[in-house]
Amino acid sequence: MPNFSLTGKRALVTGASRGIGQAMAIALAEAGARVICASSREGGCAETVAAIKANGNEAVALHGDLSDMKAVKQLADTALAEWDGLDILVNNGGTIFRSPAVDFPLEQWQHVLRVNIDSAFLLSQQVGKTMVAQKSGKIINTASMLSYSGGITVPAYTASKHAIAGLTKALANEWGQHNVQVNAIAPGYIRTDNTQALQEDETRSKEICARIPAGRWGETEDLKGAVVFLASGASNYINGHILAVDGGFLAR
Repeated sequence: MPNFSLTGKRALVTGASRGIGQAMAIALAEAGARVICASSREGGCAETVAAIKANGNEAVALHGDLSDMKAVKQLADTALAEWDGLDILVNNGGTIFRSPAVDFPLEQWQHVLRVNIDSAFLLSQQVGKTMVAQKSGKIINTASMLSYSGGITVPAYTASKHAIAGLTKALANEWGQHNVQVNAIAPGYIRTDNTQALQEDETRSKEICARIPAGRWGETEDLKGAVVFLASGASNYINGHILAVDGGFLAR
């Protein structure tokens, strides 16, 4: 069997306070990794860290505003110093703003791009150089169904998630030779805060489920296997890949 164990590995997960990021952080810990759980505000990951420790695994919390590149750089430096390096980086932290494109505020466009793509690049750059030096590492970005399509009233989010897919491939091209794999997970329609409005729209929710072969919304638990796979030795020959965890949505 391939090696799915993460025992002894050191991980950083951004956006780990709730939802998808929380599930990913817990999954990595369950597979044996020590996990740094990062959120935008101090104390934001207390629940995630408590859940990990309750299972007898090791975790610590950090915080940093992903729209502030100085804070992002500090987050990278602090995380790397915590356990003298990292083996796994999960760039999951993100934000969304909804508005028709004709009225979309420029400041919101810039904010979404800073949080969703600029921070992912800077964290990958800072952590990636240490992974290149140690000749091993896994970087996992959170993409989206909107890495494939345009969506409606979310132009900045869509642009950022297309950019995440491109960044994933670009870094894989450069760092693969150093035994660093860079991949992404594209969640389908998952029950989280970000999709709350869609879940509560009965007509839209039914339309979404009708297109999903699985016939249901995804749960954050559905992403745990994918993140462990991409963080483990089982995926050592997978690089630059966008793994859709979507219940078959894209197949329709």
